[in-house]
Amino acid sequence: MSNTSIQYDEAVQKCKDIFDKKMQDYGSAWRILRTSSLTDQIYIKAKRIRSIEEKGVSRVEEGIVSEFIGIINYSVMSLIQLEKGSSEEVDLDPKVAMDYYNHWISKAKGLMENKNHDYDEAWREMRTSSLTDLILQKLLRIKQIENNKGKTLISEGLDANYLDIINYAVFALIQLEMISS
Repeated sequence: MSNTSIQYDEAVQKCKDIFDKKMQDYGSAWRILRTSSLTDQIYIKAKRIRSIEEKGVSRVEEGIVSEFIGIINYSVMSLIQLEKGSSEEVDLDPKVAMDYYNHWISKAKGLMENKNHDYDEAWREMRTSSLTDLILQKLLRIKQIENNKGKTLISEGLDANYLDIINYAVFALIQLEMISS
């Protein structure tokens, strides 16, 4: 498990670096987005990954690694928006935004460690394309919960689904790094 923890941190660090640089470039302009808009952004990225996986080729320079990174970062933004609500202002300075980022990544990693223990690292035997499909399934669940005004009868809420998406995307990044090494 310690290898997974190290690989997880390395994958997340790449995401965090990009998030931090974009915060420097754009500020927290994303704060104006409703969670449903962020869900749609994640959905677009996951659909592009699936399209590239199925076609075996991409016409845009950015490959699937950058899309998985985007999925992680947009999922963190979604969790921040769930906690704080959207804002009409660019109201988070970069340090505060990084504090929120670290909080949610820490929660995701804790969840991963607990599930990884119980599932005995089964994700390592999965195909990356299956992780993509699981992300898309979670997104469809999120969209249904959003359509139900956030209410569920028996199922986990929005936050649990975003946390799972983060973890599936991190697993995909780890797998893709292992393939390219």
